[in-house]
Amino acid sequence: MAIAAPPSTPTFSAFFRPTRTYSPPSFTRLFSPPTTTKPLRRLTLSARLNSISPDNGDLQGELFHGFSPQRRGRGSPVFVIMPVDSVDPLGGQVRRRKTMNQSFKALVAAGVEGVVIEVWWGIVERDQPRVYNWQGYLAIVELAKRCGLKVRAVLAFHQCGSGPPDPNCIPLPLWVLDEIDKDPDLAYCDRFGRRNTEYISLGCDSLPVLQGRSPLQVYADFMRNFRDTFKHFIGVIIIGIQIGMGPAGELRYPSCPTQKLTSAWRTRELGEFQCYDKYMLAALNARAREIGMPEWGNGGPIGASNLMQNPEETKFFRSDGGSWNTSYGTFFLEWYSGMLLLHGERLCREAEAIFWGTKGNTSAKVAGFHWHYLTQSHPSELTAGYYNTSTRDGYLPIARMFARYGFSLCCPCFDLQDLDEKQMNPVSSPEGFLRQLLSAARVCDIPVEGEPSASSLDDKSFQQVVKMSKYYSYGLEKPSFSFNFVRMDKNMFELHNWVRFTRFVRQMSDVNIFRAKLDVDAMADSRRFSTSVSDVAKFGMASAYC
Repeated sequence: MAIAAPPSTPTFSAFFRPTRTYSPPSFTRLFSPPTTTKPLRRLTLSARLNSISPDNGDLQGELFHGFSPQRRGRGSPVFVIMPVDSVDPLGGQVRRRKTMNQSFKALVAAGVEGVVIEVWWGIVERDQPRVYNWQGYLAIVELAKRCGLKVRAVLAFHQCGSGPPDPNCIPLPLWVLDEIDKDPDLAYCDRFGRRNTEYISLGCDSLPVLQGRSPLQVYADFMRNFRDTFKHFIGVIIIGIQIGMGPAGELRYPSCPTQKLTSAWRTRELGEFQCYDKYMLAALNARAREIGMPEWGNGGPIGASNLMQNPEETKFFRSDGGSWNTSYGTFFLEWYSGMLLLHGERLCREAEAIFWGTKGNTSAKVAGFHWHYLTQSHPSELTAGYYNTSTRDGYLPIARMFARYGFSLCCPCFDLQDLDEKQMNPVSSPEGFLRQLLSAARVCDIPVEGEPSASSLDDKSFQQVVKMSKYYSYGLEKPSFSFNFVRMDKNMFELHNWVRFTRFVRQMSDVNIFRAKLDVDAMADSRRFSTSVSDVAKFGMASAYC
């Protein structure tokens, strides 16, 4: 079902912005006090997963977690991210509908709050501008409603995967790729002339480069059509809408290709500044002339190294005498990070105006580039657009921006521990990075949506998530933390993984257990729970996503 949207003129819409007042929480103590851990009660599953009411189609199932349904909502809800290929990239139809229905029922029985659906621009508006095909996503939302799950929708304006060889590759819309072929500078470019088509360069945000519309207008038209198509679900079933703002949906530059971020070698990537397309260069040149230093506007920093190198061996990033800490370095990094903030602010402003009054919560995601966090210059963060160094907080301005528009903050790395990462890279600190980001969220009084760095189903990773979520929530009168698990697949439903996952959901959902000082060793004893092979077989999990 293709929906043709009426043409829009390049105008800025007027809107009223709510005034957000808050009292920053105290940071005197960000740890849990010692408590007496109560014995965990047995987990009892009681479900009629194949019984559907003829009246409303709601799932007739129950999950007894050892506490009343009224108390369940006081914990931290867990969502599960859907498989990338849930919707066919070519036809826009739902894949594996029966298996998805069975898996949704299992998630409900486990106490999961909802699912996260990535709504790909390259699928919905694939062939022609302003012609949208929401059919597959409508079907998933309807299925989630029937099963009793909430939905978070991620409006993904980026490419999925590394390219055509990747079986899960979902490129930008074909008509957008045609425009990039005509004007390659619509794509980001580094100093070596390498183009990145994961996301349109923010340098042309407000220019009519996409068949008479600017990228911002194209994004806004997409959001508006999404709102109109799903208006009966938003605020009821669709309770969250995440706005994609860059590669991998994150507010950042593609300083390192996304496919490299999944490899172990990422721990040494310094990244490359993405300021060499003609639109970014024009903005840099204009800024340099404004301050009377035109020679600073010809390109990015000299001596910023190759992609993988020791930062201490580079002229720009080294701790002692590096040019990142000079007047030129300050100029360039303020401009580079400022352009990213401006891009985020423009998208926040559009989203706030479009979804105003829908009761759907909006959010955006920040990347977790932690592998040079213990250096002075934080090179991998700088090239990604985060002006965060040993002497400057680069995440507080982002949190303040999200707070102005009522956005929640989504961030990864909740499963990572410094002890493990430092074995590969001694200057990495995912916990230090995450504490800084969560502190900024607390200061600005914004809700947090946590994510792992990868699909982790071991108890150690789950306990790390609980630990870091308590860092954010402890001491807040109304903590607002939730977690997006990555992601629903066959591996997740294997017996031992499923037992660990359901135990984790219980910890996050039960407010008393969540706030207690958890004993990892005690939690590892699966004999505390009555989940068995027969339970798994009853839900049909063994066949999920085969």
